[in-house]
Amino acid sequence: MGGMTTIYVALKDEAVDVWRPVEAASEGRSIYRIADGAEPADETWEFSPGSRVRCEWRELSDGRALVAVAPA
Repeated sequence: MGGMTTIYVALKDEAVDVWRPVEAASEGRSIYRIADGAEPADETWEFSPGSRVRCEWRELSDGRALVAVAPA
């Protein structure tokens, strides 16, 4: 457990799928806590900074990535 990794959070209110890479701390298994900080003013994230999320590996346009899929 522990350690920071990059996960991807979906941006809401976009015409196409857009993913924001964010730093998150592993809490074990597939649970991560998104690092505290502020969302950019022009973005609405599906999960806010500080949230605990469950992640899954997904295929994105740039390859395989760890994606936040649900609150934990």
